[in-house]
Order: sequence, then structure tokens, then C-alpha cells
Amino acid sequence: MTDQELIDAFTEYLYSEKNYSSYTVNGYKKDVEDFYNFIREMKMARGLQFINNDRVCHNYLSNLVHKKYSSKSINRKISSLRTFYNYLLKEHFVDYNYFTEVKNVKEEKKLPKFVDEDDIMVLIDSIDTESDLGFRNRVLIELMYATGMRVSEICSMEVKDINFYSNIIMITGKGSKDRVCYMYDEIAERLNYYINFTRSNLLSISGNTDVNTVFINYKGTPLTPRGVRKILNNLIDKSALERHISPHMIRHSFATSMLNHGVDLKSVQDLLGHENLSTTQIYTHVTTENITKTYEQSFPRAKSNTKK
Repeated sequence: MTDQELIDAFTEYLYSEKNYSSYTVNGYKKDVEDFYNFIREMKMARGLQFINNDRVCHNYLSNLVHKKYSSKSINRKISSLRTFYNYLLKEHFVDYNYFTEVKNVKEEKKLPKFVDEDDIMVLIDSIDTESDLGFRNRVLIELMYATGMRVSEICSMEVKDINFYSNIIMITGKGSKDRVCYMYDEIAERLNYYINFTRSNLLSISGNTDVNTVFINYKGTPLTPRGVRKILNNLIDKSALERHISPHMIRHSFATSMLNHGVDLKSVQDLLGHENLSTTQIYTHVTTENITKTYEQSFPRAKSNTKK
């Protein structure tokens, strides 16, 4: 098989057998293609099947470090290539996966950036809901904050996933793992109205009635993560907020709000769909830091002793 055929077969495997989302599959595909372009440009192997030692893998790692990729990005690329060569090994296209000999680089622990509750509400309340697209934007942003869904999850959410009787949404997250997201009554009512009236109007205008996803654009086609980022940027420009807010920051804000209001860590883990509790624990550093800052600003003795 040619290199492109191997990549295509791997992509199909991720879709059909692993049941990964398009967003995830495209990420894996790009990581493999970047490595393919590297070995071709550097003339380090005749093709993806002909890696016969770990030197090529370590040279690629050094190249990523030299290009100043973040530790997180490097580890993701190495993980993608391990998965790719495990697939080739399983299908007998190669005899060994040399990426198993490449260790992950140490990642710097960065605290997640979040938006405080007041700023989130300023953003949501500033949205003009007179138009169909404006009402869609209000429901979209409010639902992201109310559930902590990833942007890829909210874009792939379908009407059939919603149970308005119980106010829950069934989500298929990373690694094809299902979880339940909960809605409070007010956002559930707005979402119901959006689906039955606003969304129907957008679909009728476009003439496109075969779309299953909940959130659609003005063309009546599924809203994409890129589209959500563009909507969010436009909303921020029109609001009184003078800061950048990404969709993932809204997810971080949901987690931080839950912990600040006394929700236990295990419950937050389940709500976010984290596989490991350690992933969720980073939010405790954010909330602890926030509490410490509030204490130092509020308690008289602490204020008097705070360094200027």
C-alpha cells in the first residue's frame, strides 16, 4: 500500500472501529501527515512502512522541540504516531512500533484559564436575542456554561440526545465514552424553544431539512468548532468585556463554578467526562488560589501584611 492509502485506512479504522469524532480523527490524521512530510523532506525513510530504528522517531521529537512546540502538543503528536504504528503492527504492515521507545516530554503544569461568573453573565446578557441567530447564540453560550461540554461535543449533539422530561443530554465524549449532562429548567426551556421554532426557521430558510445536529449556522448546516469560536469572538467584541474568551475557557469556568459552590471533585469529574481524577484535580488549584486571593484581599490582618 502507498503511504496515502495507509493513512486513509488508519482514518477509516478510527471512524469505524474506534468510533472517534471527526474532530479527533482529523487531529490524528494531521499528526501522521506531519510526520510523513518530515521523513520525506529529511530523506530519513522510503515511507511510513520503512521505519527500521528509533533514530527517526527521536529525530522527529528533536525537530518538534526545535520548532518550539509546546510539551502538550509534542506528546499529543507522539501519542498519535504510537496509535498509528500500533494499527500498522496489528494489520501486519510493520514488524515493530518504534514509537513505543519514545518517552513523553515532561509537561509544565499550567492552571486552566477561566472566566468568573460575573463576566460570563455579562457576556450572556449582552447577546441580542431579537434575531434567530442571536437567540441561537444565547442558547449556545448559556448551554456551554451550564453543562461544561467541549466545543466538539456541543457541535455534534443531536436532537435525539436530549431528554426534556428529565432535563438531561446524553453526550458521547472523548474515547467514545458516554456521559450525562444536566440542564436547569430555564436553559432547558430556551433550548426547547430554539429547537422547535428558531432552528426550524433557520432550516426552512436554507431549505436544508436533513440535519440532525442541534446547532446549525445560517446556511442550515451543522455548526463547527471553528464557527463557535468565531461567534464567541464576535459576541465579545460587542460586549463590555475586554478580554479573550475561548470555548474551552467556558468549560473551565463551569468546573471552577461547580467547585466554588461546593460540588465534590468526583461529581465534577463525572460532569466533565474526565477519565482520571487527576485531570480534574487541577481545578482545585484554581479554586484554592482564588480563595487565597479573596482571603488576602478581605481579612483585615491579611490585608495589612500583604506585600505591596
